[in-house]
Amino acid sequence: MTNAIKGRGATLNAASKRFKLPERVADGDWLDAVEQIDGDIPRPKTTVQIIHPKTIISKNQSPDLGFTQSINTVQGCEHGCIYCFARPTHAYHDLSPGLDFETRLFAKPDAAALLRKELSRKSHLVSPIAMGTNTDPYQPIERDWKITRQCLEILWECRHPVYITTKSDRIVRDLDLLTRLAQERLVAVMISVTSLNPLTARTLEPRAPHPLRRVEAIRTLAQSGVPVVASISPIIPAITDHEIEDIIERVASAGALDATYIPVRLPHEVAPLFRAWLEEHYPDRAAKVMAIIRDIRGGRDNDPNFGSRMRGRGVWADLIRARFQKARRRAGFTGERVTLRTDLFRRPEGDQMSLF
Repeated sequence: MTNAIKGRGATLNAASKRFKLPERVADGDWLDAVEQIDGDIPRPKTTVQIIHPKTIISKNQSPDLGFTQSINTVQGCEHGCIYCFARPTHAYHDLSPGLDFETRLFAKPDAAALLRKELSRKSHLVSPIAMGTNTDPYQPIERDWKITRQCLEILWECRHPVYITTKSDRIVRDLDLLTRLAQERLVAVMISVTSLNPLTARTLEPRAPHPLRRVEAIRTLAQSGVPVVASISPIIPAITDHEIEDIIERVASAGALDATYIPVRLPHEVAPLFRAWLEEHYPDRAAKVMAIIRDIRGGRDNDPNFGSRMRGRGVWADLIRARFQKARRRAGFTGERVTLRTDLFRRPEGDQMSLF
């Protein structure tokens, strides 16, 4: 019997074992939050709970990341990407990194107010703030909540630089703000295009927009003067790696400035979720896929070490890297980096910006 749920990525909802939490099973409360489809198969609805954090800017010192501070407006992600390395964070809420992660979201409506407060501090050091490095800032609930837009409005008022990563064409709804930021060299966007095959995308990232809509978003941003890079991430061996050249050619023709990639990462609870997904959707090659991933990750499902975790190592990693770089050169990408300005920043004054 299939374990797949239409419109969802994870086939499991097991609790994290790292925090010794009990495994969740369907009960009366859970069944109250489902709708019936395909006969008697339950489909979990998405629920959103409001949380009120004390701060909104997170800091990191990771040497292989291109930023030191970030904002996440939502915890959990309805896109349901089975490979998402942020899934394990849901265990801190006593929830499963599986279906809970993509159906039980936590929104931060105070994000913009907190951002204004933190930017007003004299201790704030101006460097690009990254959005979308954990969960997608343009996942479906942004349509109604508009928390990402509110944060961009504050960043524009303060002339603060920002990096945005998304796999959604919803980003073009904020084109008015993005073009203003781009005119002052205050924004750079990265759009993820993992596969051009809609059948692959439908199981790999079931609630993310169609791949061609993302390509068109690249085109719209580029034509509007917003610098945009394509992320071919993650590359999954024997599932999406055969598309490397086609994706790079397509995003280059759409106007992307460059392309980048990361081999698939499977930290903590992501590994068993990914294995279950393979057995459900690709049972004919599940063993092969995992064997190649382990080769790339030094004999393990995941390599957590700085540097190598983003590049991989070994013969398979070298082969992917060589193909990717050759395709980049053929597409005319030069590796030119987008440098954002930090000298335009103006600190907010209380609840209102200065008029002078």
